[in-house]
Amino acid sequence: MNDKADSSENVVNLKTPAEEAPARRKGIYLLPNLLTTGALFGGFYAVLSGFSGNYEWAAMAIFAAMLFDGLDGRVARMTNTQSDFGVQYDSLSDMVSFGVAPAVVAYGWALSGLGKLGLAAAFVYASCAALRLARFNVQAELASKKTFTGLPSPAAAALVAGLVWSVYEFEASLGLSVIAALITAAAGLLMVSNLKYPSFKEIDFRGKVPFMVILSVVMGFVVITIDPPRILFALAAGFALYAPVVWLLKKLGYSGGTPSDGPQA
Repeated sequence: MNDKADSSENVVNLKTPAEEAPARRKGIYLLPNLLTTGALFGGFYAVLSGFSGNYEWAAMAIFAAMLFDGLDGRVARMTNTQSDFGVQYDSLSDMVSFGVAPAVVAYGWALSGLGKLGLAAAFVYASCAALRLARFNVQAELASKKTFTGLPSPAAAALVAGLVWSVYEFEASLGLSVIAALITAAAGLLMVSNLKYPSFKEIDFRGKVPFMVILSVVMGFVVITIDPPRILFALAAGFALYAPVVWLLKKLGYSGGTPSDGPQA
């Protein structure tokens, strides 16, 4: 009896820790990925509307995609539902909504009249958007949370879509087509630049703010409703020009609004 007891105590446990641990539940978080799907649908709808010649609806769909894209990441952080799947899904959605869709819409509206030059401008934008997103994914862990390196793809899409939405009623003349090509290509190049843009990620939406902040937000919405296409385009253009202007001022020797001793690198 003692021999049997000793032998049973000396039995080696051949099960690995992975086999003993309970199986992890597989799945994805619903809410943030549902918002990402909304952004993807906005970009998809913009492409279809661009093919159909409905440029107003195409531009509005891109701005709707921006709204969903701005919500999915913040909702994921606020509800602690971040995941690697969500990061990759959001990147692919951004490529469709803010890379392919604006290029297709701009090309169908005006750039096609320029022939190969218009095609080149649209491709520069789309390819730069892909490069911008790939660089962001690679540097996401090391990049500063306060700034973006290069113009964010949603802002670049707002610049192109805002232009189309503002003047889609006019006939795409040669001069207007050239301006559209320059803005589209410039938006693409700004995306892959090393210029620093504010990220606004440090804004705490769960914290308390002064009453004037809420009032300013309300007034901002009121101003936008006066003329949404042109005001949104102006906001996108101002944001896109912010980093180049700051860089130029530093080169000229200005820092924080006061002249410095000499040009800064």
